[in-house]
Formats: sequence, C-alpha cells, structure tokens
Amino acid sequence: MNRRVLITLLGGTAVAWPMASRAQQPAMPVIGFLSSFSSNARFATAFNQGLKEVGFIEDQNVTIEYRYAEGRYDRLPTLAQELVRERVTVIFATGSNAPALAAKAATNTIPIVFASGGGDPVNAGLVVSINRPGGNLTGISITTTALTAKRFELLHQLVPQAKIIGVLVNPNYPDSEVQLRELHEAAGLTKETIVIAEARSEGELDQAFTALIQQRPDALFTTNDPLFMSLRNQIVTRAAQYSIPATYHVRDFCVSGGLMSYGADFADAYRQSGNYVGRTLKGERPTDLPVIQSAKFELIINLKTAKALGIEIPPQLLALADEVIE
Repeated sequence: MNRRVLITLLGGTAVAWPMASRAQQPAMPVIGFLSSFSSNARFATAFNQGLKEVGFIEDQNVTIEYRYAEGRYDRLPTLAQELVRERVTVIFATGSNAPALAAKAATNTIPIVFASGGGDPVNAGLVVSINRPGGNLTGISITTTALTAKRFELLHQLVPQAKIIGVLVNPNYPDSEVQLRELHEAAGLTKETIVIAEARSEGELDQAFTALIQQRPDALFTTNDPLFMSLRNQIVTRAAQYSIPATYHVRDFCVSGGLMSYGADFADAYRQSGNYVGRTLKGERPTDLPVIQSAKFELIINLKTAKALGIEIPPQLLALADEVIE
C-alpha cells in the first residue's frame, strides 16, 4: 500500500475514535425537583449535600430541573407533567403530599422520592407500606402537623398571659382541618380562645391580618403550609408591624425575624432526600427503600425580636432551645 495512503487512513481513524467514544458516553442523569414552595437556598444546599454523599454533584455528573409552585397547589399537576415530558431520570417531590401525588398521577415508571410533611404517606395513598413502599415512590416523612399541639404548648409557655390566640390558616392546604382541630383541643386545655384568619394567597394576606387585628389577639400561631413558607418574610413583617408574638413551624421564619419556631429539621430531611435520590440514580428501586421518618426537631428563638416585643423568654424555654438568634 502506498505510504501516503496508509498515513491518511490512520489519520482518519485517529480522528474517528474520539468522536465515536464521545457518542457512546451515557447522557447525564436529570433530577426533576418539584416543590410546593418557592426556591429555598438552604433546602437546595442540604439536598445537594445528600446527593454528594452518594457521589453526585450538580452540573458535574447530574443535572437538576427545578419546578416551584410557590404555594399554588393547582399548578403542581402541570409542573409534574412538564418534568415527565422532559424525561427526567427521577423526580424529587417536596412540600406536603400534594407534589408527590401530582408526580404519582403523572407517571408510574419514573422513580419518585418525596419529602413530605403532609401526614401518614400510607393513608395519603403514596405508598403501600412504610417498610415496603411498592410502586415507584419512596421518601422521607417529615413530622409537621403532628407537632401542632406541642407548638401551641410552647407558645403558651412563651406568652402565658395570652388569652386570645390568632391563627393564620390557608383553607386550601389539605392538612388545615387537622391542624385546626388539634389547636382547638390544645386551647381547650389552657382555656384560651382561638380566632381564625384565612389567607389562600399573597393577595389575601393583608386582609387576613386586618381581620385578625380587629379580634385583638395576644399571640399568633401560623399553621404549617408551603404557601406561608413562601410568604414568610411578609408574615414576619406583619407580625412585627402589629407587635404580635408569633410561633412558626420552621427556623427560616426566625432567620427572617420571627420570634420562635419549633418543628422538624428540614435541612436534615432534605439531606436524607438527596441521599435517596442518589441511590435511585445508582439503580436502587424505590420499592426496596423504606420510607424514613424524620426524627430531628429544633426549637429556635430570636432574642432580638423578643426584646423588640418586650418579651422576656422564660429560662426553661431558653434551656430547651437548639439555637438562639441574637
């Protein structure tokens, strides 16, 4: 064979090999992140930490498509269907049971990992059982609604002279009735009166506070709800404006200036969720991954806000606090 022809053939082969190698590389897996909340950097960081624990780093060997409903539950089915059309590898659904139910309705083949504070996932129809979930769903069950009475008790310890407790509630939230029932039972034990203010959207928030102030509440209990989490800055601002001591279900409210929060350690739950999502990316089936019950809780107190309200935090309450913001 002519030497020049041979060199040309070898040169052509050398060019073709890398191109063929690149063509055979598997596509980067994609996580569909479906949330009832608005975006939250703390939650996203914790989720990515969980992914990293099992070898996945965003934009290096995995991509994440974020979809936020911002407290509008009616948007969840459409957002879930978008992720299915994007052919994501796994869906992470968070913020009450609603995102997981929307994802479940959209696909029975794509693995779904949920982080839900919407009560028992078995009763909600997400899984068949805790230990053997069945189907294409598993996840983290975050204790929120079950802490309603305890959170009310802590508010009573913080403001023992309070007789009228205002309650901010979104009637569109599936667990709102359960929370209100537990609040009325708890108030009955302490002989306090409950007055309700409803807000289904940001637009109704001012009306809710105006109606609430007319009842002259001594304290405010904000029910746990992804909508209120998305509106936490506005809610904390209104509470400060009207000088109402208030309690919330997650530390983000206190970071925004809220007085006190008690609830699940959401960052830890999101880290665990990222870990589960990573394991499904590695091939583990949701039906083989038992639902995890979140077991870490935290009490946060904002001393700066307490001083602004003229409230002296009882020593026993300070001793229980996991974090004090000064």
